[in-house]
Amino acid sequence: MQKGKGRTSRIRRRKLCRSSEPRGVNESHKSEFIELRKWLKARKFQDSNLAPACFPGTGRGLMSQTSLQEGQMIISLPESCLLTTDTVIRSYLGAYITKWKPPPSPLLALCTFLVSEKHAGDRSLWKPYLEILPKAYTCPVCLEPEVVNLLPKSLKAKAEEQRARVQEFFASSRDFFSSLQPLFVEAVDSIFSYSALLWAWCTVNTRAVYLRPRQRECLSAEPDTCALAPYLDLLNHSPRVQVKAAFNEETHSYEIRTTSRWRKHEEVFICYGPHDNQRLFLEYGFVSVHNPHACVYVSREILVKYLPSRDKQMDKKISILKDHGYIENLTFGWDGPSWRLLTALKLLCLEAEKFTCWKKVLLGEVISDMNEKTSLDIAQKICYYFMEETNAMLQKVSHMKDEKEALINQLTLVESLWTEELKVLRASAKTLHSLQTAFT
Repeated sequence: MQKGKGRTSRIRRRKLCRSSEPRGVNESHKSEFIELRKWLKARKFQDSNLAPACFPGTGRGLMSQTSLQEGQMIISLPESCLLTTDTVIRSYLGAYITKWKPPPSPLLALCTFLVSEKHAGDRSLWKPYLEILPKAYTCPVCLEPEVVNLLPKSLKAKAEEQRARVQEFFASSRDFFSSLQPLFVEAVDSIFSYSALLWAWCTVNTRAVYLRPRQRECLSAEPDTCALAPYLDLLNHSPRVQVKAAFNEETHSYEIRTTSRWRKHEEVFICYGPHDNQRLFLEYGFVSVHNPHACVYVSREILVKYLPSRDKQMDKKISILKDHGYIENLTFGWDGPSWRLLTALKLLCLEAEKFTCWKKVLLGEVISDMNEKTSLDIAQKICYYFMEETNAMLQKVSHMKDEKEALINQLTLVESLWTEELKVLRASAKTLHSLQTAFT
């Protein structure tokens, strides 16, 4: 037998490979987690499957204490541990919420409770949970304006919308906060500040789990579907795993079952959904490396950038794409330009005498080799344009990191987003080159 080809050698290599993987550092001994465990135990929750740990790359998460099998329950959190609008209405805030008109939203109820309990400090019954929540967040709404300006245009626009939405949320809530003055010695303006509400909003937006919609007369008609799940919300996201997560009405617990296998001392992940990196950045404040759902969005302006300006039918073509939903969600991905992007380009590249074939294009039919080649050429030009823009933005971020040390963490996050997009564009460019060889 050839050296290094036997079963023993394979086992040795697997062990060596596993031992070289980044290992998490167990944090169960830390005081905040000891207190959290006591708090959870008092609410009828105990767990032997997972332990809090700090991992390279993902930070704080949950580590498997034992091997976990496919289909196994990894966590079952009793309803008594969940922070919901029921929790808020049963609290000292309930009377104020019930009599306020128009009724507060479920989101406002949760945010108000979080701010109030955080202000209570040692007096809060939720202190062990509040102590492990992030002190600050990295959603775009929390970033400095000069950092937001470095985001891709499509994400920047959404980030600005997010900021405006939170500012309006704060402004429209101030009268309700004023009604709570009898509960506090300090002025409510100093307690329910914009920064305090922003922290609470981010806590709910980034960490809440989904519950079946409920409706209460004392709350507005907005969907009441959010619950904060202490300990469970330490689970980090991975786009490569699948779990089954839901509230079990029979056991009155929020349960998560894994569809993957986990070795002892591995980080256990859940999946927040098949989100691209811009969506993850916007909603959760992080970027997933090698995200299979990563993509680069092509705007209408860039879509027509390399098309002939003399095309008299261009306005009609754009109108057709709009009417049939082909003007948005056009992307480059790991496998090249999306079918939607290529379809839009094929329609836009139709010659005058072929224009009546536009319905066939939308159905995926090949009109001519010339149309196929021209659309691929335009796609390649757009891809190269994005690669140049991405490299320029990476240089800009790098220079700002040297000049703005206080913003280093925010800038590093933006840098990782652009870096991942560049990887996608390079993969797309390679695919486009392969496709073009069929026409040479």
